[in-house]
Amino acid sequence: MHGSAHGTLWEPHRYPSALGPFLRFTWQEAEAQSRSGVMLLVRERVGGRWASPARIGDGSGAGTWWWGSSEQRDRVQITPAAPPPPPPPSSLPLPTTTPRRLCSRLAAPGPSLRTTSPRSLYSSHVPRKASLASGATRAMAAAVAAWAQRLAGVRGVLLDVSGVLYDSGDGGGTAIPGSVEAVARIKRSGLKLRFCTNESQKSRDKFVGLLQSLGFDISVNEVTSPAPAACQLLKERGLRPYLLVHDDVRSEFDGMDTSNPNCVIIADSGDSFSYQNVNEAFRVLINMENPVLISLGKGRYYKETEGLMLDVGPYMKALEYACDIQAEVVGKPAPEFFQAALKEMGVEAHEAIMIGDDIVNDVGGAQRCGMRALQVRTGKFRPCDEHHPEVKADGYVNDLAEAVDLILQYANK
Repeated sequence: MHGSAHGTLWEPHRYPSALGPFLRFTWQEAEAQSRSGVMLLVRERVGGRWASPARIGDGSGAGTWWWGSSEQRDRVQITPAAPPPPPPPSSLPLPTTTPRRLCSRLAAPGPSLRTTSPRSLYSSHVPRKASLASGATRAMAAAVAAWAQRLAGVRGVLLDVSGVLYDSGDGGGTAIPGSVEAVARIKRSGLKLRFCTNESQKSRDKFVGLLQSLGFDISVNEVTSPAPAACQLLKERGLRPYLLVHDDVRSEFDGMDTSNPNCVIIADSGDSFSYQNVNEAFRVLINMENPVLISLGKGRYYKETEGLMLDVGPYMKALEYACDIQAEVVGKPAPEFFQAALKEMGVEAHEAIMIGDDIVNDVGGAQRCGMRALQVRTGKFRPCDEHHPEVKADGYVNDLAEAVDLILQYANK
């Protein structure tokens, strides 16, 4: 429970119970009860706005129970209201009994008293307990079946890094709460694991060193990233690149011939995306009969601790437009990138699941390769991602820790 000026904000996904993960979904059927004599006003957050308050509960019990199965709402505001007004004066002594018995005792003088009883004030808003219980059971069963179907048979997990494990930023960045232990749990479970990243501001050695300093159990040979794949492509095709890349990733291209370039490699160059550097890349391409532009990913933006940052995609698109060409993407969402990761893991696409914060490059790219994919509500996630016109994740989870909870619960069912 978290107190607030307006009452109590309950985030049930942080308080697991016997219902397990199903407390995280829409509260389609609910029975709210509080201490005797207290009425509850409940508001549901839908689409970023609070719906009109609805008064529920009979004020006769203790505790608050919620059930649900959908994925549209994720929190409930519970605000104590004033207790019901006292009954009108009566010659009868006030009984010390439950509100229900009080109603029946006070009903004798006439029907007008009956309308002032606490139960009648909001009885029309509360379904019978039996109906609620059966509805809750059906909702739980439906949610169990849905997640069991989505996650059954998973043998391998592919993890995006930035926005899923950590948020980059000054000083190296910060681990997302629960992600360090979530990675450790995957490894202890025996599931195959691969880290799939479009990171192109650091070499793999520096990148892995940073993650290790944040507490993650990770090694270089567990990481699939675009720079090594790009180097292999350059060697196979005899290409000499002009490198529009970050200084910290240039070491990945050591040994490559960069004289008299006949292609351009573009990556997330950060401050190196100056007009001079981008224009030089344009000149290399526009003067070629068959321009070759190779992009290490095509992300639009990513999240750092201070906010969202432009990724390589917008700069790639600028060169595509200026030169009237189409870039070859090495990295997510290219099918070859995911296929290489699956090969390293030794699992088939239908046995693997991708977890990422990018609805297009992580989720959409994996699904096009035959994998399942979950989107986390961390990193670059935005609420509109859940209503993307072209890509629908197999599930939406609050963070990596929640995703791992679900996978470990249902992968073997």
